[in-house]
Amino acid sequence: MTDRGRVEASGHHNVYVVRLNKKVLEKRRFREANPEYCEEKPCVYVGLTGLDPHTRFKNHKKGNKSSRYVKEYGQHLMRKQYEKYNPMPYDEAVKMEKKLASKLRRKGWAVWQH
Repeated sequence: MTDRGRVEASGHHNVYVVRLNKKVLEKRRFREANPEYCEEKPCVYVGLTGLDPHTRFKNHKKGNKSSRYVKEYGQHLMRKQYEKYNPMPYDEAVKMEKKLASKLRRKGWAVWQH
């Protein structure tokens, strides 16, 4: 990894999952995107990045190219949900982001993705 947090291998990206505070459910748009949400399950953001997920999460919290939900409600990375997939080429990461979001929704999680 470089000192800027980028993955060294060109063309490699990471998917990541951020746990969100359940107060995000107060946002109508978030609730409407998750009609099958089970209250006992987590609320999360699923994304992809060319950065290390930890660096990307810090950028979200600072407001750099941030999802407003992660900036305001992001609590921490949920590494067990994504580490096994990383790193991967960009095209695979795009597909994996959608696949992972769908998988978590099927489990009853509330999911936001960009």
